[in-house]
Amino acid sequence: MHVKICGLTRTEEVNYLFDNRADFAGIVCFYEKSKRNVSIKTAKEIINKIHALNRETSHKIKSVAVTVKPEPGQINLIKEAGFDFIQIHGKVNDEIIDSCPLPVLKAFNVDDLDDYEHYLNMSNIKGFVFDAGVPGSGKIFDWNVLNNLKRDKDRLFILAGGLNEKNVREAIQFVAPDCVDVSSGVEYDEAVLTKKNIITGKDPDKVKSFIENALNI
Repeated sequence: MHVKICGLTRTEEVNYLFDNRADFAGIVCFYEKSKRNVSIKTAKEIINKIHALNRETSHKIKSVAVTVKPEPGQINLIKEAGFDFIQIHGKVNDEIIDSCPLPVLKAFNVDDLDDYEHYLNMSNIKGFVFDAGVPGSGKIFDWNVLNNLKRDKDRLFILAGGLNEKNVREAIQFVAPDCVDVSSGVEYDEAVLTKKNIITGKDPDKVKSFIENALNI
């Protein structure tokens, strides 16, 4: 089982992932509607921290740029920033994926699964992310909709959408994904955010509990 912690906004949060042996770090780029969106400058700082710790420890973490309908110029900046993968939400021209200089994780919401078969035929896609109708909302969806999807053993089948430390074991048992993906489920409660005077932020205790439960430690 792999674990992806998404929506990192600060370099200090990288430590939480290494402390608990997460596999992927997701960073939202070029999507200002998200409160977790960061500048490409901040993304580089987070990635540099990941690279530094990758060199210092035996455990390695891959970075993922989380985007919505990215343009070619944005993709080039993401590549230059040092990302390992790009996660693409929304419909884009096939050429965007075929010509992408990074391996792609194609994300689906529950309302666009009809396009899944089409993307199965694209070699540059290395995994699929299945999210709720409103990504980042912290709400789960009916996992039964994934039952009949064809799986490819060479591509990651990633479950996202409303996961947290309390439901991640049930989700794994029901869906049997290759990887679980969490963002809001490991963030500070509103009272803590207000006290810290920040809009969003990962809670190290929740990150630890989520990963322990996902790995059944």
